[in-house]
Amino acid sequence: MEQNTPNTQSNDQTNKADKSGRGRPAGPVAMQSVEKGDKKLAYSSDVAPAGASAAAGQGGQGGRGGPGDRKRGSRPSRDREKPADSNAVEQVIRISRVAKVTKGGTKLSFTALVVTGDAKGNVGYALGKAAEVSIAIKKGMNAAKKNMVKINVYGTTIPHQVIGGWCATRVLLKPAGDGTGVIASGAVRAICDGAGIKNILTKIHRSSNPLNVVKATFDGLSQLKKRQAPVVAETK
Repeated sequence: MEQNTPNTQSNDQTNKADKSGRGRPAGPVAMQSVEKGDKKLAYSSDVAPAGASAAAGQGGQGGRGGPGDRKRGSRPSRDREKPADSNAVEQVIRISRVAKVTKGGTKLSFTALVVTGDAKGNVGYALGKAAEVSIAIKKGMNAAKKNMVKINVYGTTIPHQVIGGWCATRVLLKPAGDGTGVIASGAVRAICDGAGIKNILTKIHRSSNPLNVVKATFDGLSQLKKRQAPVVAETK
């Protein structure tokens, strides 16, 4: 019984080796010290094809299609600057500083009341608010361009007389002949310039708050009815 034990062990080892397909178990292999750089090259040469290491090196250095190119390359901006309209009218009516008292302290910011138009009957206004004056004006201009309304203009003036109101403010708008000009205050003048009105008579009654004046003026302009210019017959 003792003599058959080593034979059975050797047979078991050969059977396991045959099933695995690796042949007989190899003896102990001496380990060699490999540096990190050599180890990376060895792994890449074993797994990747011959040209993969060169492509990977180019990608790391910002080559075509590599991750370095995506980081360093300039991404096309979605908000491209649109060509500015030469006839566009942009005016700032008032800039005021506002303070908000909170539990952590007082927060200061600026508000800008702006008016913009294309001098062809389209005009709008908005109130921009930000921590800096320039940003507040820019935000107000962008909002005013989105909220422009169409005004019924009769030549270089308005079709008829109208009175606009907002809160305690009343604004009288009266048509005028050629050569009269814009007889108006700063807020009403900015709106008339934006709409392309060159001859008009205006008068502000009661409150002269700039924001109320702007809203009252827009209320009056929105009441204007469309009127066609008279056709002059040609004389022989």
